Amino acid sequence: MKKIILAACIALASGSAFAQSASKVDPALVDRYVQSMWSKVSDEWKARVKQDETQAICSATLNAPSAAEFEKIVAREKAAVVFPADGKVMGDWKAGLKVANTGTGGQFSDKPETYKGGNCYACHQMAPSELSFGTLGPSLTGYGKARKFAPEEAKAAYAKIYNAQAVMACSQMPRFGHNKFLTEQQMKDVTAFLFDPESPVNK
Repeated sequence: MKKIILAACIALASGSAFAQSASKVDPALVDRYVQSMWSKVSDEWKARVKQDETQAICSATLNAPSAAEFEKIVAREKAAVVFPADGKVMGDWKAGLKVANTGTGGQFSDKPETYKGGNCYACHQMAPSELSFGTLGPSLTGYGKARKFAPEEAKAAYAKIYNAQAVMACSQMPRFGHNKFLTEQQMKDVTAFLFDPESPVNK
């Protein structure tokens, strides 16, 4: 979200279309405008607006980093992925369904105790029976089945859920584990939703 806001500010400030090349506007100026939009919120929310190194590169390049920057981002983000201590990346697919279907939590108006979900259907089709889904991300129907339910593929999926930029630099997918938005168990459950043979995703 922060990347999108910053990139939009750059485009508006330069008077150019969002899809065009990166603006020459001073990033510090854009940063001041972004910070000013969040001047009346708590320190926790102010911290969310501050970009890390990866976000700054993606914003500056409008999500089109050079090959060298791409490799640098992937290497840095991959090194930050934390796998479960028990070595298991599969949880309960039924609980994963709840995570995928829930879009609450983490919003400005949500109470601290509000359940946080991944809102996966906002971007992906998952279970073929689901009628409402987004298309920003690829369809994930038959995900585990197409990968022959291989353990190494499940581990790779967990890593992508944890930090999508460890796989694709400047990915639009949230870094659920990196930002501690979803718990380890929730990420295990979503992985199971994708890989369990009994999950509706694979029916």
